Amino acid sequence: MSTPANPPRSLAEALRARDDASLAALLRARPDLITPVPTDLTQLATRAGTRASVVRALERLDRFALQTAEALAVAADPAGYEELLGLMGGDGGDPAVVASLPRALGTLREQALVWGGDDRLRLVRTARELLAPSPQHPSPTGLGPTVQEATSGMSPGRIQEIVTAVGLPSTHDSVSAVASLTALFGDRARMTALLAEAPPESREVLDRLVWGPPYGQVTADPAPRLRWLLDRGLLLPTAPGTVVLPREVALHLRDGRAHRAVEPLPPALEVTATHRPQVVDTTAAGQAYTALATVEELLKDWDEGGPSVLRAGGLSVRDLKRTAVALDVSEPVAAFWVELAYAAGLLASDGEADERYAATPAYDEWLELPAAERWAQLAQAWLTATRTAGVVGGRDAKERTLSALGPGLDRSAAPEVRHRVLSLLAGLPEGASPSAESVLARLRWERPLRGPQQSDDLRGRLATWTLSEAEMLGVTGRGALSAHGRALLGAPAPSPAPKDAEPAQEGPGDKLPVHHVPLTVEPLSPTEQATASAAAVRLLAPLLPEPLDHVLLQADLTAVAPGPLKRPLADMLDVLADVESKGGATVYRFTPGSVRRALDAGRTATDLHAFLSAHSRTPVPQPLTYLIDDVARKHGHLRVGAASAYVRCDDDTMLNEIMADKRAAALRLRRLAPTVLATQADPATLLDGLRAMGFAPAAESAEGDVLITRADAHRTPPRTAPEPVPEGPPTPDPTLLAAAIRAIRAGDLASTTPRKQTPSTSPTGDLPRTTPAETLATMQAAVLTGEALWIGYVNAEGAASQRVIAPIRVEGGFVTAYDHTADEVRTYPLHRVTGVAELAAD
Repeated sequence: MSTPANPPRSLAEALRARDDASLAALLRARPDLITPVPTDLTQLATRAGTRASVVRALERLDRFALQTAEALAVAADPAGYEELLGLMGGDGGDPAVVASLPRALGTLREQALVWGGDDRLRLVRTARELLAPSPQHPSPTGLGPTVQEATSGMSPGRIQEIVTAVGLPSTHDSVSAVASLTALFGDRARMTALLAEAPPESREVLDRLVWGPPYGQVTADPAPRLRWLLDRGLLLPTAPGTVVLPREVALHLRDGRAHRAVEPLPPALEVTATHRPQVVDTTAAGQAYTALATVEELLKDWDEGGPSVLRAGGLSVRDLKRTAVALDVSEPVAAFWVELAYAAGLLASDGEADERYAATPAYDEWLELPAAERWAQLAQAWLTATRTAGVVGGRDAKERTLSALGPGLDRSAAPEVRHRVLSLLAGLPEGASPSAESVLARLRWERPLRGPQQSDDLRGRLATWTLSEAEMLGVTGRGALSAHGRALLGAPAPSPAPKDAEPAQEGPGDKLPVHHVPLTVEPLSPTEQATASAAAVRLLAPLLPEPLDHVLLQADLTAVAPGPLKRPLADMLDVLADVESKGGATVYRFTPGSVRRALDAGRTATDLHAFLSAHSRTPVPQPLTYLIDDVARKHGHLRVGAASAYVRCDDDTMLNEIMADKRAAALRLRRLAPTVLATQADPATLLDGLRAMGFAPAAESAEGDVLITRADAHRTPPRTAPEPVPEGPPTPDPTLLAAAIRAIRAGDLASTTPRKQTPSTSPTGDLPRTTPAETLATMQAAVLTGEALWIGYVNAEGAASQRVIAPIRVEGGFVTAYDHTADEVRTYPLHRVTGVAELAAD
């Protein structure tokens, strides 16, 4: 292994030796390091070693990289590459570990968790504190403390007794005695000879402790098998009644391995079935069409005002159950569709005093789009949303039930997990459907659980929900990623199969070879997302059924739509008839109530006859004609207005009939005139009551005109879709990265450039202090010589900083100079310059 000529003495020096590409990789992997942008590389190194930042970085390591960091935490500080390789692969070596360790070590170096050359590898101090074994926080390796750590509180006499018992010469001090004991335990040959003398019962004790936990309990009078181990230091006391297996002894028993099971390679995805790509795409397209129909049915049901908003926000359990029944799905699935419509900005609360959920104006615009574009909007909203329908019905930290559309549903990791799951599917051959268990195993390898996370595998649950939601939405078909789903993700098209290869067969698949590593698809920028969505639309559009402009009228007062209908026809049928059944064909039923609904919406009997004749491929049945004429003949004879409410009719015989009907008693009607009845009930109640009695009243305005009611009358004010809640700082874009690196480099130059020692400067790096006259004279001289100067500067907010500038012009109390710190020409007021000093010649 190569060793740098001048090895870095600190993490800051290691970062200073990196090029811009390496710094950009660090800041992309750990975006919290530039929030805000550090002033120089020393501050960047300090921030990279803070506990919060290190914990976040460790949580984003894959299993093998994390195991490598854990091995470094139990190795010497610093450790050589060969020592690390021995801890990872054992004495016998492991070819997979040998091949994968450089990649894992490169990841740790890239993320500034490890620094130094291969002969002096150092894990950052905070990471070592988090990963090293301790009684309070056991190491995942199962190792205990070193001999030196375990004997730190032991009496010198007891240490000398152990040294003598193992056959080592006694020493004059405890330090040398512990060193000789450590050397013995680390010597494979001598340790093998020592353990060969151990009684079988003593070896059994060591075997129980070797893989952890390394602590055990003993009595005040230990058994002979324990006494033999205690006398020779193979077990060391740490507290009354507690002993520990020293790290060096455990490593010998493990053949040098720090982990019981090392996982240098990601687990393979198990393909359970392989389908023809055409079958996958058509199945996914069918699901996509069903998704569009479901969202439309949901919002159509809430057109005139949906369920009430709970005081704490969200849908009540009862309303969610009603929605599930209306959509003919389970409650968790209903919650998914409701949250999807909300995430896409098609659904919101109306903000009224009696707050209810309803469709937004964006829903009307969405309905006018082609079907493929409507699907792309839903799928894109699902990919990026942090609101997670799967947690609906669960409990928050305060043991409150989480409700659909309510607060507390954001899970910041959701977009990343969805993207990663689909990326894994995109890396499989076309038509390949993996098992959910293998996908979860792969995700756990890429982001292993640590500490408290082990009791709540949120990423695993998110992955499970992603697989089912992608199938419902039509991103996948039969468990395999569809072509339009691949395009939406921005994944490259799969390589074509060889000409002599046999076509894929329907049926179970085989487990992929271990070396098969699915590709990684990077998240897309907004521009790339738009391009990907357009590509998905082009692929999906030919697979969706063409909307029809006709129905088949039946003699039993039904109409059959043999496929999806064009928007004007579907809207009119929704008003004129009730949906009786759905499926490949939709069956509508005409009833007196549905016909009256169309008449209330402003249609006449002539309009309805003409509409049915124009859009039916079969003759209009006579019963349907009679139904429309009969309802239209009665419609509007009664007029209901606001008195509180009144009824007027030119036919006083009909009013007499109403007054004589016992069902009208609840309305408490009284006659004001031969053709007018009045009541204290509101007009809506009066309308409903008369319709329940079999009449067909019409509402009228204060001017006496018939009020036309439409199904889409209620909309919320314009609402924006909910913003995703990011998981930590977002990944910086290339422009921000370049600017941040320039600022850090320039700030580092200002803080590390050698200066001439003058009375105005100090070796401690404080800002220079000079009088205004000295500052002006030095600036003017630098303009003539072209030399760079080191200045102290205080801005308008009172913040002090140091800068390296090359003065260009001094006039009017200002200096214009090229600022190396900002990498641009700036003008500074001289009265804000605290002092100036020349730079050293080198």
